[in-house]
Amino acid sequence: MNRFAVLLLLLLPWACAPSRAETGQQRAEAAGRGLVGSPAPPLTLKTIDGKVIDLAGLYGRKAVYLKFWATWCVPCREQMPHLERTFEQAGPELAVIAIDVGFDDSVDAVRRYRRKAGLKMPIVFDADGTLGAAFNLRVTPQHVVIGRDGRIAYVGHMADARLDAALQAARQAPARPVAAGAKAPPPPSAVAVGGRLPALQLTTLDGAAFRLADTADRRPTVLVFLSPWCESYLADSRPVLAARCRAVREQMTALSRRGSVRWIGISSGLWANRDDLVRWRDEHRVGMPLALDADGALFRRFGVMRVPTVLLADAQGRVVRRLVAPADLAGAVRPLLAAGRSP
Repeated sequence: MNRFAVLLLLLLPWACAPSRAETGQQRAEAAGRGLVGSPAPPLTLKTIDGKVIDLAGLYGRKAVYLKFWATWCVPCREQMPHLERTFEQAGPELAVIAIDVGFDDSVDAVRRYRRKAGLKMPIVFDADGTLGAAFNLRVTPQHVVIGRDGRIAYVGHMADARLDAALQAARQAPARPVAAGAKAPPPPSAVAVGGRLPALQLTTLDGAAFRLADTADRRPTVLVFLSPWCESYLADSRPVLAARCRAVREQMTALSRRGSVRWIGISSGLWANRDDLVRWRDEHRVGMPLALDADGALFRRFGVMRVPTVLLADAQGRVVRRLVAPADLAGAVRPLLAAGRSP
């Protein structure tokens, strides 16, 4: 065997290996590329204790450190001593605010964790995901540092020297009047039971177009809002939820093989990109169309903050039922068909 053949054999396993998944820091840095250097949004926050924090009133006077986190997030909990220490040492130049992302979480769970961990900093609960959207949330934790000039200075994931350097630089910058970023327009009302599917066209993983409101296809439609990591990542910390995610995935995979209903799986973009969703689809042999909601716009449009959430729409596109982690998905779909709403 010549040297070229030997070299080829050595390199072949490496060349054929799947691409390495993005780290949390890489995901956060990618989320920050469109944010760093831009004026921070002039949001008004309300803590779980009812205190109102006007971010626009802080810009120009103080640096601001926002940490997006969740009670189910392991690295969030591991980094809490760093957050608490930063808050205790903040001084007059830095405002420290913890923002629970609201995704599969609750205010009660946050209060319990605060008592257990002895947290003292202000905590905000992002009940509808609008705060995460304003700062391009992609991972937990996601750190956002806003300088005293009112501009976003840093976005990251790790509680490391990079974060500490960003916080120090933001605190040391001179205070001065600033023009805060423009207020975002109010989001459209979430689609509720009784409402109609919006005229949106999704692009599936295979590049096909899926119209939520399709007048040419008179079948009922089932939307399954999911996260590809739910049944694996939460297996230890939230085994009941992980089991429900697995059960819904198994049911929708089997039911979607029938042609009497239109199915679309919509994946959250939190801790998930296209490659993650493809791997999940292939591992579990999910044959139904899947779409990635990278920026969370679809989750917010339908008011979804928990997975798995299933929305059932009749043949006319009217949402008739909303279910969270249903135990009997087939039984939920059956009335649509029995009522004669399918061809």
